Amino acid sequence: MKLMTGFERWDPFEELSLLRNRMDRLWSRLTADGEPALANWSPTCDVVETKDDIVIKAELPGIDEKDVDVELESGVLTIKGERNAEKETEENDYRRVERSYGSFLRSFTLPPNIEAEKISATFAKGLLEVRLPKKEGAKPRQIKVDVKKQLASAA
Repeated sequence: MKLMTGFERWDPFEELSLLRNRMDRLWSRLTADGEPALANWSPTCDVVETKDDIVIKAELPGIDEKDVDVELESGVLTIKGERNAEKETEENDYRRVERSYGSFLRSFTLPPNIEAEKISATFAKGLLEVRLPKKEGAKPRQIKVDVKKQLASAA
């Protein structure tokens, strides 16, 4: 008779990661001539809200600012661009390519409390930062609450 002496933790995310790795290997075998296919990709973004504005930060490493467009139309902010693949040379013997290349597109539906005319964007060291100022009436305001002390009633 075998006794159970410990518990084995099951991590579903580990199994999903293994499945993705297997699918990536399978997909790389299906590409022509062993060269990786250029695929659409999506940059990672952070969206942070402060009392004065909403800030969207997008990671775009290896991309020139001229290859990035930021557009606002009908309350939807769109970030799009393209990362071009590096040119192959005879001296490089690639064994594995994991970076994604090709065009990308991210869209964000904006709340109605944004000052569209004051939106600004900066790009430095591969990080695009789009600042979306809030309208004056939409900013939170502090309301002071006066607490009145009640007299203890005599019994």
